[in-house]
Order: sequence, then C-alpha cells, then structure tokens
Amino acid sequence: MNIPETETTRINRKTDLPMIRILLAEDHNIVRNGIKNLLEREQNFKIVGEATNGEEALQLLTGGVEADIILADMNMPRMGGLELAEKLKKTSSTAKVIVLTMIDHEKYVIKAFSAGVTGYLLKNVGADELVFAINHIHGDGHYICSELALRFMSRLAQLPEPPDNEDASDVEFTKREMEVLLLTAEGYTNQEIAEKLFTSKRTVEGHRQSMINKTGTRNTIALIRYALKHGIIS
Repeated sequence: MNIPETETTRINRKTDLPMIRILLAEDHNIVRNGIKNLLEREQNFKIVGEATNGEEALQLLTGGVEADIILADMNMPRMGGLELAEKLKKTSSTAKVIVLTMIDHEKYVIKAFSAGVTGYLLKNVGADELVFAINHIHGDGHYICSELALRFMSRLAQLPEPPDNEDASDVEFTKREMEVLLLTAEGYTNQEIAEKLFTSKRTVEGHRQSMINKTGTRNTIALIRYALKHGIIS
C-alpha cells in the first residue's frame, strides 16, 4: 500500500542526503548572494566559501577550505570557470566544477567538459534543477541542463543518416575501441576515459578516430548514432 508523503517524510528524506560542501565563484555580488540564499535552504548543502574569480577560489582551496562542488561563472575577471577546472585537474583537489553561464552554444559545452567541468548549467535554470544537478554530480555524475540537452537531442535527430551501403557486420571494433565507445556514449571526456583505462588521452583520441574511419561517420555524435542504430551499443 502506498502511503502519501507527508511534510515530515520529505524533511527526513532530505536529511538522509550526504552533506555537500559548496564553494561559490561569481563576480557579481547580487547573483552570488541570490544563489547562496537559494542553496542555503537545502539542509544537505553548506556554503564553505565565496570568491569573485577563479584565482580567489584556488586560494581558498589551497588555504584549507574543503569543497565538494565549485559553482563557478564561466566568465570572470582574471580566471573564469573553465580555466579554474583546468587548474584543478593538475592538483590533488577532488572538488568538481559546475559552470553557470548564459552561453548556450554547443562548442562551449564541449570545450567546458574537455576542460574538466562536470556540469554545465545556463543561468536561467530553475532552482529545482540546480539542486538536482548538484546532488547528481556529487554522486559521480555529469550534468547538462535540460534546456541544452533537449536542444542537442533535437539536433542529433536532424543529422543525416549514416551511409547504409555498409553492413554493420563488416565493421569490427577492437576490445579497447569498444571500451572507449561505451564510455564516450556515457558522456565521459577523452581525459576521463584515459584515466579510467589507464592510458593516455592521445591514445583514446586515436581509438575514437579509428572508429570514425571504420564507420565512415563524420564526428563523435554521428559515431554514437551509428553504433546505436546498428546495435553495437544499446
């Protein structure tokens, strides 16, 4: 029997969530304060620091501030969110960077994830989605806001069909190529795949290009579409 969820049940469910330490990096005080006030309503969120640029965020981290999530504007004076993510990759920090931006172009999304961010959110995102994204990414996920995800899916559906003159059975991927393909389809970047497979980023790029050549596809998105269509991955 389903028991209706009460307010007490909802509160207890929230307190079961792990505590997430968040560092805010945003150069506009009004925006930063608004985000802070919103996030402080969540019982499992704790704001551990505030910065007006990436350099200040790094200084806080090296100064002993411990953060699980860094919510950063992509464009800030001196150091923006992407450069911050790239810098963090070279350190022992386990903090994950989520960028907030008004830039909705596909190439910047790709550039951001290549830089090492784990979340890409437009600044018009709703409060519920922002909270969900932080919890999801803290649990080792990646996230693109729903507006962009729907837009990219629409573009993917409009791509021309891959050539049908080849039989998928004629295309053979090596075991390592399949590993790269599956991780790519799950949204991992070349660098992340390299770390998971204990190899170099250049080697991963080579495997990906080899699969593109074998299938006659144009790019990574078309390669994944080809693999889905022919049942290579599901």
